[in-house]
Amino acid sequence: PVFLLLVAIPLSMLMWIGNIAFTFLKPGPDEVIPPTRWLSASLIPLAFAAWGLKRNSLSKSGAILGFVFGFIITLASYCFLMCLIVFFITSSKATKFRERAKRKLAHDFKEGGQRNWIQVLCNGGMAAQLALLYVLDSGSGERPVNFTLDYRASWLAMGVVGSFACANADTWASELGTVLTSKDPWLITSGKRVPKGVNGGVSLIGLLVSIIGGLLVGCGFYISIIYTADAKLLLEAPPQWPIIPVSALAGFLGSLIDSIFGATLQYSGIDKKSGVVVEQCGPNVIYICGRRILDNHSVNLLSTIIIGLLTPRLANAIWPY
Repeated sequence: PVFLLLVAIPLSMLMWIGNIAFTFLKPGPDEVIPPTRWLSASLIPLAFAAWGLKRNSLSKSGAILGFVFGFIITLASYCFLMCLIVFFITSSKATKFRERAKRKLAHDFKEGGQRNWIQVLCNGGMAAQLALLYVLDSGSGERPVNFTLDYRASWLAMGVVGSFACANADTWASELGTVLTSKDPWLITSGKRVPKGVNGGVSLIGLLVSIIGGLLVGCGFYISIIYTADAKLLLEAPPQWPIIPVSALAGFLGSLIDSIFGATLQYSGIDKKSGVVVEQCGPNVIYICGRRILDNHSVNLLSTIIIGLLTPRLANAIWPY
């Protein structure tokens, strides 16, 4: 009881301060965020951060930043939270799939695929930014995608979906595409065969799983919007099922953009001694492709930003009215 009291009092104060600040930003009687939303935005990300630490999927810095991003995303919409959960769980499973085979391909292999704060920022930063804009512009809550009557909220929502779809698709393609086939991939810029693990290498299986990775994020959003949004808003809105193919397309395009950046702006070479792919030139390294302009984290961040901005435009263009 003492511990609960020590936690409940400052948490209640933070909720009160947050609501006061939010009231000043968005005046109106219906704009106050309910205590249950503040509580869930605190507890759910905390639980997943602890789970990620226990499973060795997150470092301490990654768990802290992941909690901050999760708080913002959950506060904005439970649909965004579902996208985050789908990305976190499925990408973690994909990273740990056939780890022994992956250890032979990369020089910077980490057991369990532990993500630090930089990786969390580059994969989830764009989605968190869009979710924050969603809260400030449209308030907290679940709104069906409706570009005709609710353009800004729909634009930001599809941006969040696209960003997570891109991050998940890239993880699936890189983590599963390399171990589900025995054939070497093609370099996306030249079509030549390159060793597994080379930045910019693509394969049919890799592109297929990238589509599936993006599609799963869309499924998570679709299921949550159907069960959490107001029934009246759903009746007034157009069909929500296009979220699924749009997110699959976002994942596919994100994987392609990531591969193009990787083939041109990331250095890839083969270490003669170890036979693994490295991202730094040296006397014992055979050059394959790219330049030392960006690293893998920067490529992931740029890809999620581009897809996060592109997906709403694609959705608005193809959405049935």
